[in-house]
Amino acid sequence: MKLISWNVNGLRAVMKKGFMEFFAAVDADVFCLQEIKLQEGQIEIDLPGYHAYWNYAHKKGYSGTAIFTKKEPLSVQYGLGIEEHDTEGRLITLEYETHFVVTVYTPNSQHGLLRLDYRLLWEEALLSYIKGLDQQKPVILCGDLNVAHQEIDLKNPKANLKNSGFTPEERGKMTQFLNSGFVDTFRHFYPEQTGSYSWWSYRSNCREKNIGWRIDYFIASRTLASKLADAKIHSGIWGSDHCPVELTLHI
Repeated sequence: MKLISWNVNGLRAVMKKGFMEFFAAVDADVFCLQEIKLQEGQIEIDLPGYHAYWNYAHKKGYSGTAIFTKKEPLSVQYGLGIEEHDTEGRLITLEYETHFVVTVYTPNSQHGLLRLDYRLLWEEALLSYIKGLDQQKPVILCGDLNVAHQEIDLKNPKANLKNSGFTPEERGKMTQFLNSGFVDTFRHFYPEQTGSYSWWSYRSNCREKNIGWRIDYFIASRTLASKLADAKIHSGIWGSDHCPVELTLHI
C-alpha cells in the first residue's frame, strides 16, 4: 500500500501548479492533504476511483485537511472529538479492517511562540487520541506536524533553538509520542541521513539552497515496523512550500 501526504498550502493554488499531474503519476492508495485553505463547494476536483473526505476549518481560507482513498473505509471521524480542538479542520481518521489512517495538520506555535501553550495542549490531546486508536488496531499517522525532531531534521539547528517548530517543548512532545509505541518511518529507513527536508521558507531562495526543515511525517505504530517497505521525500515536486512525503508498506 502506498500513501502520500502533502501540505499543499492552498489546494486551489497548487491545482494550477501541477497537482493533478503528480496525483495521477504517483497513483497512491491513500492521498492525504493538509492546509487545503478552502470551504465546501469552493473547488471542483475529479478523482475517479477515489473516495474523498474533507474537514474544513470554520475560518475561511485557513487550515483544513482532506483524504482521497481508493478503498472505502469502515468509518470516518473528523477531529479529535474535543470542541476546543475541532474548529480548524485539522484531523481526519479513516478506519479499515486492519488499521487506521489519520491525517493531521498540527497547529503552529507561531512567531514569538504566541500559540505554544495551545500547541502543547493539542499535542497531549492528539497523543491520547492516537494511543486510544492504537489499542484497537495499528495506526498510520501522517501530516505536517510542525516540528523538526532532531538537529539533522533542519539545516540550521543552532540558529533555531528558540524558534517555532524547534523548541525543546515541541521536540520533547515528539520524543514522547515516539516513545509511546510509534515509529518515525523516514528515520526507520534513514536514521542518519542529513539534508532531507520537506519544507522551505519562501524567503531568500531557501529551497534552491536546500535550507529547509523536515516537518512532514509518516508515523506508524511500532507493531507495523516489520511491514514497512520504504519512505520517500519528493523534494523535486514543487507547487507548495512543502513537498509530498510517501510511505509504502505491506498491509
